[in-house]
Amino acid sequence: MSKSATDFLQALLAVMLGNLAYFALERYLPSWAQHVGFRTDLGTLVDFCFCLVTFAAIKTISAKTARQKLPKG
Repeated sequence: MSKSATDFLQALLAVMLGNLAYFALERYLPSWAQHVGFRTDLGTLVDFCFCLVTFAAIKTISAKTARQKLPKG
């Protein structure tokens, strides 16, 4: 698979998993961190942070996996 396709799939997975985590935990967040539909608010920023952390985790795992597959020598 090409690098750009891999990057796209990793970003898509990060957005989906980050949003899933955010909306699963949203009711436990303080009111200022909860997203109100069809508005840009602090909840949108918190949701973005969930996605960003998920993306960083996916990239880290992907890099470690790629390093382990390299031949030793």
